[in-house]
Amino acid sequence: MKRLLLTGLLCLMGTFLFAKKGYKIEIKFKQDMPDEYVYLAHYYAKPLPTIYKTDSAKVINKRSAVIDSKDSVLGGIYMILFAERSKYVEFVLDNGASMEMTIDTVNMPANITFKNSPENTRYVAYEQYLMGYGKKQAAIGEDMKAAKTEADTQAVRNKYKAALKELVTYRQDYVKKYPGTYLANVFNALKVPEIPEGTFYLEDKQTVDSNYAYRYYKTHFWDDFDFSDNRLMYSPIYDGKLDEYFNRLVVPLPDSMNAESDALLARTRKAKELFKYTLHWLARNAESSKVMGMDEVFVHLVEKYYMKGDAYWLDSASLSKYEDRAKKIAPNVLGNIAPELKLQDIHSLKDVSLHGVASKYTLVIFWSRECGHCMTEVPKLDSLYEKVLKQRGVKVYAVSTEGELSEIQKTVDKLTIGDWINVVDANNKKEYRSQYDVYSTPKIYLLDDQKKIIGKGLDHSNIVEVLDWTEKKNKTKS
Repeated sequence: MKRLLLTGLLCLMGTFLFAKKGYKIEIKFKQDMPDEYVYLAHYYAKPLPTIYKTDSAKVINKRSAVIDSKDSVLGGIYMILFAERSKYVEFVLDNGASMEMTIDTVNMPANITFKNSPENTRYVAYEQYLMGYGKKQAAIGEDMKAAKTEADTQAVRNKYKAALKELVTYRQDYVKKYPGTYLANVFNALKVPEIPEGTFYLEDKQTVDSNYAYRYYKTHFWDDFDFSDNRLMYSPIYDGKLDEYFNRLVVPLPDSMNAESDALLARTRKAKELFKYTLHWLARNAESSKVMGMDEVFVHLVEKYYMKGDAYWLDSASLSKYEDRAKKIAPNVLGNIAPELKLQDIHSLKDVSLHGVASKYTLVIFWSRECGHCMTEVPKLDSLYEKVLKQRGVKVYAVSTEGELSEIQKTVDKLTIGDWINVVDANNKKEYRSQYDVYSTPKIYLLDDQKKIIGKGLDHSNIVEVLDWTEKKNKTKS
């Protein structure tokens, strides 16, 4: 008897566990649909139009469809795409869901109803609230256009603040009423820190702390984000939060970026999908950044995570691309001693050592007469050199990367850059390409008197700024 009871309980438990996988969505349309199929899609960290289709179902009699699966699914905000994928309905989907959705296309989302899904009924109510909120915002915008005095403008600002507070209160009340639900986690993830009002002082109690608001906002930026909930990936939130934090709040210096990246990756370790997206986003953001020195962050991420097996989703070929890119960048990150070059003078063809150039600063320029951008940039660099850089102790080591020697000589004469140290790779060793990541031109580095790299990815518009910043930093140290 006991064995039968135990067996029955185990079977019941197995049935319960099985029911927690997959989903069943019965869709009914109140109007005829022209579609042969409707599609199930979801967000992936970004707002529309970035959506990912996962399933589909045939439309029956132009009025119904059933999308179901027995496979495990990552919950989140999903969409039913219809009307030839030109329209969609958002809803919350999670493992074990079995619901009925009725879509009235005349007035969406107001006329969308659900059975067996209380959270989606509440989601529809939220979407209806947002429609009203949007209309209120539009009216406030019109009021701002019509404002004629400072008093009018302030009155409109007060309306805007009141409306925003109302939206925040709506979400906070939802979180209190339905804690632990998916939408509650989404609303928490959307929260932004509310900076305390008042005047705040430094430790001397007299000097106003002008950075208090920034520090408070940054410190509390992730307070309400649940890093254990992978389902937040299937919402249009995370990418924007990463962008705001790392590209607006974190100091754009390699040390700061590395520390902040490591800290956030540590917080996402237990949530595979969040960790995967975070690491991918950070590496892509660092590699594509226009901010000088961010390539060092890319190298850091590759060496610490990709090369240690943490990028479990990549095959060996994809992984090797990251490793190869990092190896090309690593020798010339900021702070490193620039790799030695011994290239040949364009006239004598004698070796000229880069490390042998005696100067306070050395500007290393890789350029080509075949490159239209180079032919625009080089004259601007020369003008800057004659007016400013020469007086500040800068010498130019210019490497012409392609073309016949005689043509290079003519171009140098034409550009009147004979005062530069003009060299070519006459022996065709091509080592400089990998040493300095020269796969496009122009490529410009700035070195100090010890031949340490203090600037890279430069052009005529920002070289002086780097010099000023370097000298200011050195003066502060001394």
